Amino acid sequence: MDILQITILGVLASILYILVKEVQPSLAFLIILITGIVIFFSIIQQVQLIFETIRKLGDQANVQGLYLTTILKIIGISYIAEIGAHLTKDAGLNSVSKYIELAGKIFILLLAVPIITAVIEAIIGFIPNV
Repeated sequence: MDILQITILGVLASILYILVKEVQPSLAFLIILITGIVIFFSIIQQVQLIFETIRKLGDQANVQGLYLTTILKIIGISYIAEIGAHLTKDAGLNSVSKYIELAGKIFILLLAVPIITAVIEAIIGFIPNV
């Protein structure tokens, strides 16, 4: 699916949502949920290509696999948390949405600890011993 098809699908789903939400709110939410899933699965191949390209660039730059894998995981967590938060907001569950966002931030921070530690150790290594 290209961007034009995805945009048309999104606009049609939005119009359908507006028409249905007054009569059947649960059906309207289901329309948005299914639309999101269809769009997600239509772009998953492009995301895999991006990850492969990043891995190749990391290999060429001699970046340790641990750091590259961690960065890719962080990107994935941020997208998953954002999608989940938006879906729960659409369902009218703003407090749950905030908890999903918080959980995503905490998981990102947990994954970033080894990278932060390595950066601090590298900085300390450059400071001359006094």
